[in-house]
Amino acid sequence: MTQTLPDLPYAIDALAPLISAETLEYHHGKHHATYVTKLNGLIEGTSLADWPLDELVVKANEAPAEIRKPLFNNAAQHLNHSFYWQCLRPVGGDGPTGSLAAAIDGAFGDFDAFKESFTNESVNHFGSGWGWLVKKADGSIGVTSTHDAGNPLTDGETPLLTCDVWEHAYYIDYRNARPKYLASYWDLVNWEFVAANFEA
Repeated sequence: MTQTLPDLPYAIDALAPLISAETLEYHHGKHHATYVTKLNGLIEGTSLADWPLDELVVKANEAPAEIRKPLFNNAAQHLNHSFYWQCLRPVGGDGPTGSLAAAIDGAFGDFDAFKESFTNESVNHFGSGWGWLVKKADGSIGVTSTHDAGNPLTDGETPLLTCDVWEHAYYIDYRNARPKYLASYWDLVNWEFVAANFEA
């Protein structure tokens, strides 16, 4: 199957002023699109073209040795970005409810402590990467980060929420002020999507 760039689930200016249309034009329309193009170039005409995107990420080490690294990087960045767009919505930030809220309170003490943990993990991640809220194999939840194209699926964890902390995610709007980007991020989180991931 040919991998395709997903449409944004909102208008390109819908997250402004916290994330500008210009950022999304570059981030979605150029960065993400390039990962998809490069991925298709690697899998076209091979049996890998039949693999679902998550399998391309988790089983990249089963691919021919000469393409394993670029296959993982481009497939995981495609997957990570597709997930990230869904984590955002124009009117977000209300906070979790129900079983997700209870799990967050149980793991972190309360929602504010969770936000502090996730923010610190994301802001202090050295270099390019992603901040994550994950469900572990035992059903508990936790905060982690991955470097470059890393995805928690490769560690047997289920992604619930992510924040892209590559500079291209925020540099147009916030320059080098990653903490300001994270502060705005909380006003855009799509908690219904996060809850659906937790309850799946």
